[in-house]
Amino acid sequence: MNEKKAHANALKRFHYSIDQVIDKPFNWAQMTRLFRYLKPYQKRLLPLSILMVLITTAVRLIIPILIGVYTLDKAIGNKDTKLLTMLIAIIAVLYVISYIANIYRIRWMNELGQGVIYDIRKHLFTHVQNLSHRFFDQRSAGSILVRIMNDINSLQELFTNGVINSLMDSLLLIGVFAVLFSLSPSLTLAIMIMLPIMFFISTSLRRNIRRSWQLVRLKQSKLNSHLNESIQGIRVTQSFTQEKENMAFFDGVNHENFESWRMASKKNAMFRPLVEITNAVGTAVLIWYGAHLIQNDSITIGVFVSFAFYLGMFWEPISRLGQVYNQLLMGMASSERIFEFLDEKPIVSEKDTAIDIGEIKGLIQFEKVVFSYDDSRIALSGVDLEIKAGQTAALVGHTGSGKTTIANLISRFYDPTAGTIKIDGHNLRDISLKSLRQQISVVLQDTFIFSGTIIENIRFGRPDATDEEVVQAAKAVGAHHFIEGLSNGYHTEVEERGNILSVGERQLLSFARAMLSNPRILILDEATASIDTETEMQIQTALKTLLIDRTAIIIAHRLSTIREAEQIIVLGSGQIIEKGNHLELMEKKGSYYDLVKTQFQMLKAE
Repeated sequence: MNEKKAHANALKRFHYSIDQVIDKPFNWAQMTRLFRYLKPYQKRLLPLSILMVLITTAVRLIIPILIGVYTLDKAIGNKDTKLLTMLIAIIAVLYVISYIANIYRIRWMNELGQGVIYDIRKHLFTHVQNLSHRFFDQRSAGSILVRIMNDINSLQELFTNGVINSLMDSLLLIGVFAVLFSLSPSLTLAIMIMLPIMFFISTSLRRNIRRSWQLVRLKQSKLNSHLNESIQGIRVTQSFTQEKENMAFFDGVNHENFESWRMASKKNAMFRPLVEITNAVGTAVLIWYGAHLIQNDSITIGVFVSFAFYLGMFWEPISRLGQVYNQLLMGMASSERIFEFLDEKPIVSEKDTAIDIGEIKGLIQFEKVVFSYDDSRIALSGVDLEIKAGQTAALVGHTGSGKTTIANLISRFYDPTAGTIKIDGHNLRDISLKSLRQQISVVLQDTFIFSGTIIENIRFGRPDATDEEVVQAAKAVGAHHFIEGLSNGYHTEVEERGNILSVGERQLLSFARAMLSNPRILILDEATASIDTETEMQIQTALKTLLIDRTAIIIAHRLSTIREAEQIIVLGSGQIIEKGNHLELMEKKGSYYDLVKTQFQMLKAE
């Protein structure tokens, strides 16, 4: 019963509105934008592929006439052995030419398609890399991954086969119809009687097919997003014994994804049988009416045979064009989602006149700064603050008081809603992001370790650092000893998020990374929260060396770590309540005094 309830809740959570996405008309402007990615290939691959298409199409149009009209009617009908031998040789040569042209067409088309997919994925990833933190706040990692991988992969068939094949099939259709009409207008019109009916029925299918593939993309995004969430949060799931509920939720999401694919495939599969039925009717008309025309000497046996060849060639490209249209529908559904990201503008962006500030001293000034993450709840309200160059400032306060927000604004991960933030007297908005962030290092409580070696992780912020410099940075923060104890020392491979390392070891690596980058401003956001007292003392000693002539902002709940800070800023509800050093604030017996007293009592109770 509980499992059924969980399954129902999962489906309820999974349900969301899609009408505004599904009911969009086919957007040719968007497809034109997508096809612009073919531009780099216009000088070689695209024209070569088109040339092979023209050769293949011409050969296919010539051979049926040679077999029907010339071989049957003229060579065999007139018992002309010489002409028959010559025609056999010509037909054989044409088949060889077609074979060779097809080999190169497929090779160049695949190269073109893969190149376009590479370019789109590179463009999208590069664009996402430069988007603001707010973009990532509003989307799960799984949904972003789907756009970059699955949605772009779904375009592969369109660019590898669809674009060029649609040209070939269109030329073949026009050519076949022209040849048929020239051979016998009346027979051509008779066998085409089903074409308007088929066109009407297929048109009515298009909207449903388009809606179905758009729905598939949405459901697939939801599935991938949940998978990513489940893998990232597996420890929490197991800790709270929520495996059954999580599996029920996954079952709901997976079922919806399965159903969307099943329905889309079902509708997609309806088109080919429609073409086959039309082909069958056309063949029946050809046999019945063609036989009548032969009896009346209106056409020859050779023309009839040529018609049979061309009729098969006529319905085949119609079927393939239907598949290409389905690929276009899938491509439109995916391109909508890709261009949604590409059209996303960074909230934090550089001015065209942004300056490279050069080496900074580290003077930080906040002037009446107001900030809100979601335009509803104010995170900072009219903050005036000055942190002098080379000064160590500590930010303290209850959770949600605005400490991390100040750190994020200094790094310009966000821009203030109102007010001004300055570095060395320069408005942050006037400074290039690269020249600013190259001189700021941020050490977070939740340290991210990349897949790779230990030495590559430490060198992340300064790729040109020597091995000796990496080792010196690790020694300075007390990380060298544990690194040497690993299986391959500094060349030990670690997986994503450094799961083979303890939380404290990961934080030591982040300190070594920060030290190696030699920043002018160092931000420690609860950076020592998961480190034992002995290791913290090592880091405090290392920081005394690291912080000489550097500006430091320390965010800490463990107040013992900030006693020596030259300035302690106490925050509450997004405002500065108190400022001063440890002794000054203790003498005031205000908010800071209460925080220290409360923490002391908690430690004493332990």
